[in-house]
Amino acid sequence: MEKQLHLNLLASRPPMPGGFQSSSKMKMGPGRRRDFTPLSWSQYFETMEDVEVENENENGKDIFRVYCSGAHGPVLLLLHGGGHSALSWAVFTAVIYSRINCRVVAMDLRAHGDSKVKNSEDLSADSMAKDIGKVVEALYGENPPPIMIIGHSMGGAIAVHTAAANHIPSLLGLCVIDVVEGTAMDALNSMQNFLRSRPKMFKSLENAIEWSVKSGQIRNIESARVSMGGQVKKCEESTRSPVGSTSIGEGIIEEEEDEEGEDESNKKRMKEDDQETKKESVFTWRVDLAKTEKYWEGWFKGLSSLFLTCSVPKLLLLAGVDRLDKDLTIGQMQGKFQMQVLPQCGHSVHEDAPEKVADALATFMVRHKFTDFKDGYMC
Repeated sequence: MEKQLHLNLLASRPPMPGGFQSSSKMKMGPGRRRDFTPLSWSQYFETMEDVEVENENENGKDIFRVYCSGAHGPVLLLLHGGGHSALSWAVFTAVIYSRINCRVVAMDLRAHGDSKVKNSEDLSADSMAKDIGKVVEALYGENPPPIMIIGHSMGGAIAVHTAAANHIPSLLGLCVIDVVEGTAMDALNSMQNFLRSRPKMFKSLENAIEWSVKSGQIRNIESARVSMGGQVKKCEESTRSPVGSTSIGEGIIEEEEDEEGEDESNKKRMKEDDQETKKESVFTWRVDLAKTEKYWEGWFKGLSSLFLTCSVPKLLLLAGVDRLDKDLTIGQMQGKFQMQVLPQCGHSVHEDAPEKVADALATFMVRHKFTDFKDGYMC
């Protein structure tokens, strides 16, 4: 249970049986090797755009990467979890776009993915919520189309803050995926330990994808192949990781040993390994989540009551009913929001089960007459 709470803050869930355990080696099981080759965003979104917005406190502009599909219907504005990127919504986007008449806009939040802001260390809920309002205004002007805001984990919290602050005047509805104040707040004390347990570097993007699947962080290999590129980046210099880095498999850069009296064969092997490492592109995390700790409480404290005060129709999708806290339990009994539990999913619900999430959201939006099912789609 403790590990579940750790992972609820970000965008992963406890390892699947037989999966990664800290400081252990990953072993390939019998049978055919799975394909961990990266997939392009263009297989799931129609366009990619960098949106420039004014920076209030500093000279210059902030730039936010957005991925879009569709030209008609309400806009589904998608916000990712901590450390992830808009690409975590790729497979979901292809599915929901085949279900209902809609437009999709998935954005990289500040300091995440390929967004570039002047003050990348400011990850306060207030700043991120304002960013979303600015991006919507930059995309659509003063009269934006109807917008349904959908957020996962940290992105779900930011979606609530955005809705509550009325940064989107044309807001239709709010969907929050697998983030609840009670469990998130309980996780904060031990989150740093979880972050330290992750590998620091990967020898390739393929190895990062493999780790994400085998560790249970993302249970859908197709989604992992497109979304992990938004979580990791090439290091500026291809060097071995510093002493103390986590070693869990052949794809992870291991701790370098320096022993006296090495024989010639070992020296030769190490020289070959060094040359191989320099040829490869070393990857590390895009976001140092440990440094965002001072903002964690601000994301989640008071979230349940804030969610309940939002006047638009609300949908809460959870991976397990155990996540409900007292305020949400009472609110759900009073009919203040619709809730659906999607079992057999990890915390990255929209990546693990994109069709289930798309079906739940499509049904919700059609029921509230926000849109219609596409011709020929059998629900």
